[in-house]
Amino acid sequence: MASEWFFEYEIQVNRPGLLGDISSLLGMLRVNIVTINGVDEGRRGMLIKAEKKENIERFEHIISTMETIHLTKFREPKLRDRLAVRHGRYIQRDADDRKTFRFVRDELGLLVDFMAEIFKQEGHKLIGIRGMPRVGKTESVVAASVCANKKWIFLSSTMIKQTIRNQLAGDEFSDRNIFILDGIVTRKSNDEKHLQLVREMMRMPTIKVVEHPDMFIQHSEYSIEDFDYIIELRHSPDEEITYEMMEKNHGMSDKGMGGFGGFGGFNF
Repeated sequence: MASEWFFEYEIQVNRPGLLGDISSLLGMLRVNIVTINGVDEGRRGMLIKAEKKENIERFEHIISTMETIHLTKFREPKLRDRLAVRHGRYIQRDADDRKTFRFVRDELGLLVDFMAEIFKQEGHKLIGIRGMPRVGKTESVVAASVCANKKWIFLSSTMIKQTIRNQLAGDEFSDRNIFILDGIVTRKSNDEKHLQLVREMMRMPTIKVVEHPDMFIQHSEYSIEDFDYIIELRHSPDEEITYEMMEKNHGMSDKGMGGFGGFGGFNF
């Protein structure tokens, strides 16, 4: 069975014909190029495929001796590798928290592709999305659901008008669906049926996407460590993500909720 590998190299001597030499070597070893692209300044990445692992290993040995390039990665492709070759750049990942990925609004295409690949996977995935209003969070989740051929279900949202679901029907309970909730709206809700529905969804082996995860976990049994991925989306790289303005935009301050600051039944 054919297997795929990702290899990345840094160009040491950028001479004409360098890529042709590498391609010819791959051809002689019966290794096929699936995708090739520049992935960083001075670096190029390739997805390659071969029927025999020995051919891949032989290629790795030969390529590591070439003086014109420096081999930087050679491994079975991860999701970030596939997207880097597809889009020509790596997704930015937090240096301290490796499950946190950062995007800016100009990278919505890359973000949608990233989430769609996650959505295609089976089983439980809990994804949190941080970002200021009108940056494209909800739209990106919906677009990624379409790309992954999945149906999306809003449990709570402010996309068009404030939505708080307290029951589902029919195929809405399917584990093939993507469940989306707004952490601020759910956190502020005093609808026990809605909170029970959220608890039920959190136990299902399916994909859940929580906007404003930091607000969602307040006064609940969940923590940021329970999330498999945290996505941060900004208008610009230096934008600060804060929650004061967002809570005002939701029109649901603790004072306006009649002293609901203790969260009543929100006891996950």
